[in-house]
Amino acid sequence: MMGRMQSGSSVEAADFAALARSIKSWGAELGFQAVGIADVDLGEAEPRLVAWLEQGFHGDMDYMARHGAKRSRPAELVPGVLRVISARIDYLPHARDAGAVLRDGARAYVARYALGRDYHKVLRNRLQRLSDRIAAAAGPFRHRVFTDSAPVMEVELARKAGLGWRGKHTLLLTREAGSYFFLGEIYTDLPLPVDRAKSPHCGRCVKCIDICPTRAIVAPYQLDARRCISYLTIEHKGAIPEELRAPIGNRVYGCDDCQMVCPWNRYARPTDEPDFAVRNGLDDATLVDLFGWTEAQFERRLAGSAIRRIGHARWLRNLAIGLGNAPTSPAVVGALRARSDHPSALVREHVAWALSRHGARP
Repeated sequence: MMGRMQSGSSVEAADFAALARSIKSWGAELGFQAVGIADVDLGEAEPRLVAWLEQGFHGDMDYMARHGAKRSRPAELVPGVLRVISARIDYLPHARDAGAVLRDGARAYVARYALGRDYHKVLRNRLQRLSDRIAAAAGPFRHRVFTDSAPVMEVELARKAGLGWRGKHTLLLTREAGSYFFLGEIYTDLPLPVDRAKSPHCGRCVKCIDICPTRAIVAPYQLDARRCISYLTIEHKGAIPEELRAPIGNRVYGCDDCQMVCPWNRYARPTDEPDFAVRNGLDDATLVDLFGWTEAQFERRLAGSAIRRIGHARWLRNLAIGLGNAPTSPAVVGALRARSDHPSALVREHVAWALSRHGARP
């Protein structure tokens, strides 16, 4: 077992190179599909972040503006950090064809990443286990684990770590797996050798921009979250702007359109990771059935799911929009009427809108 290493001599540099190789090997053993190492200089990305915030593209995600430049200055988040270990884990589950669900207006579309267990817990646990392996080999070291849980520019760090390139939809892309994967990070004071960034391979393709139902990708590499269906159905707490409700269609939690159309996702392969397996039949459920869940059923059935974090009222809000866009039927109108006097004004507003789409009264 190595003792705690200090930077300095060429011999020690060789030790860190060996440790970096071991970290990638241990990551593979823990179920990560790729692990890379980046430095913490995000000076090139900071102006883009500042401009994005100044344009208000973050919507009501106030924490984005509140953290400001801390996101692009890792040392302000973790003093003494020298490197970021970036890890990727693929999540595409074995599920009903996404396109078929989207074309069936009576069914509810849930983003593929949310069909199984909450990824935050899965990644955090594995990253901590990887940290433990590092400590066992190198001795105690300063580190913090992040999984979309702090002001971290995870896509930019993963790009610098050689895990892929930023696509025009702003997600990370890789030749081997497209974009259906999660990212997690370990901030560390270990002076590990860094990996080389990958060159971009989007070329002239703009399919992700053209397909966006709400025109949220306003230009290559620029996303206006205020128009993004994932933001509207997950992060946004209030009423969804009326002009965006019809384009949302039957997407009740997140959106995958820009990923589905991306040519690189032809290389994405379904994972056999049990944690990401479909739960509660959410890959093929009807809007009416999900809208009928009581709050107790919602809490019980979605325990351990990322969906549970939005709460039952916002879940019903999203489903009401889906039902408003669904083909008119007695079952759809009946389900909406049953919620027309819901205690939540947010739910009532969206139910009333949905009923009006079917020419029905509460």
